Amino acid sequence: MSNNSYDLIVIGAGMAGNAAANKCASAGWRVAIVDELPYGGTCALRGCDPKKILRRGAEIIDSARLMAGKGIDTNGIQINWADLMGHKLGFTEPVPENMERGLTGNGVDTLHGSATFTGPNSLDIDGEAYSAEHFLIATGARPRPLDFPGADHLIDSTAFLDLDELPERIVFVGGGFISFEFVHIAARAGSRPTIIDHGPRPLKGFDPDLVDLLVQRGEEVGIDTRTETSVVSVDTDGSGFEVTVSRDGEQSTIGADLVVHGAGRISELSRLGLEHANVEHGPHGVKVAGHLQSTTNPAVYAAGDSADTPGMPLTPVAVFEGKVAASNMLKSTTTVPDYAGVPTAVFTIPELARVGMLETDAVDAGIDLDVRYTDTSGWYSNYRIGETTAAVKILVDTSNDTIVGAHMLGPEYGELINFCALAIKLGLTTRQLKSMTAAYPTVTSDLGSML
Repeated sequence: MSNNSYDLIVIGAGMAGNAAANKCASAGWRVAIVDELPYGGTCALRGCDPKKILRRGAEIIDSARLMAGKGIDTNGIQINWADLMGHKLGFTEPVPENMERGLTGNGVDTLHGSATFTGPNSLDIDGEAYSAEHFLIATGARPRPLDFPGADHLIDSTAFLDLDELPERIVFVGGGFISFEFVHIAARAGSRPTIIDHGPRPLKGFDPDLVDLLVQRGEEVGIDTRTETSVVSVDTDGSGFEVTVSRDGEQSTIGADLVVHGAGRISELSRLGLEHANVEHGPHGVKVAGHLQSTTNPAVYAAGDSADTPGMPLTPVAVFEGKVAASNMLKSTTTVPDYAGVPTAVFTIPELARVGMLETDAVDAGIDLDVRYTDTSGWYSNYRIGETTAAVKILVDTSNDTIVGAHMLGPEYGELINFCALAIKLGLTTRQLKSMTAAYPTVTSDLGSML
């Protein structure tokens, strides 16, 4: 092999690309990985991990308020945004170097620059030619383009996570994960945030009854959620921005110091020159067969947000897709990833989690369904910490006593949902789950009663 010729070149040094590069290099392949950004990807540097570090500050503020009059004096408790950001940087700053060191230690060549296909098996990286038998595209996602006047005034989630200070009036465009997680942080940090969502209910991928409860809980801490509302334009007004919105044909304006894009993301494939490699793709990513191989160029595989698959846009999904793609390349197999029982959580306060089917999907599928809904706000676990909003909905197929879906809103329920995910993955019955004796008192010890 020439110096620039490889068994595999991975494009994108996030979690999916990292997993695949290490797996193939460990098997003896000659592997290179390339990224134009610092290694680590969205999750570690610009998403899940730093976001949840900032949420810790918000959790403490909220926890103290819930215990006001119950033994905690909340006078003077507040977030020091600069210090909280410093805590975040303590985690994110070492990530690129550590990841690169790990890859190099496994024998992977770590390249930096912008990769563009020049043919079915060839790439240009900043003017230098490379070739490979196999490629894995794992370049993640970018904010969906918005087409209203003044859309260029919006900052994205990456910029929000790098703010030196948090302004008072923030408008979030879109009612998905990004807006809700950031808005719950911002409200506890002293801002007055607003969410603008064009649909009748935000967080469409979650149980609507629990979403309604979460929106009400947000109102209590000053979050203004406006549904069935669309952004007409964003204009500067000297000191900040005027966001013009429309609802039921009526227009109004909202003053803002900052406007944030939370209206969804699409695959970031724009600079790869996929047409030169005959790789078919769309807004959801590279068109792949179930085993993650491109349908139009057999040398190319894709994983994570770059691949058009049934998997949710989640880091754990990207990781196991990366590993499955690597295994299929190494062994020339056509194994399809198992997407069953993958949980997801939106880390609001309290957090909202789901695994498996929504209630409407389960009804449409004709499942012999038992909907076990419980308001858990008065339960000991929540009384202990002063939380007054918590509920769960567990969907059970009564024909075989298995869980087909679980939906939870409450403190630590992002951890609790994992037990339901395990049950779905392994086909455990609710009777088997209830037979587990949990440490008491823990949130997990509530699971038996929820079932």
